[in-house]
Amino acid sequence: MARNNNRLLNPNARSALDKLKYETASEIGVTLKDGYNGDITTRQAGQIGGNMVRKMIQSYENSISGNA
Repeated sequence: MARNNNRLLNPNARSALDKLKYETASEIGVTLKDGYNGDITTRQAGQIGGNMVRKMIQSYENSISGNA
């Protein structure tokens, strides 16, 4: 059985990540509800996660280049 290693390195970031998730889902046209979202497709979940990572990388690159 697979172990779930999806714990946050900084638990204080949970609300910011949730906000980013809902914002990203809205931008790509996926409606998320509070709680269980098992009715979305794997493709939609992947799009949300991929776009979240893209935004986080872009934010980091902007911060290290001084373009906050």
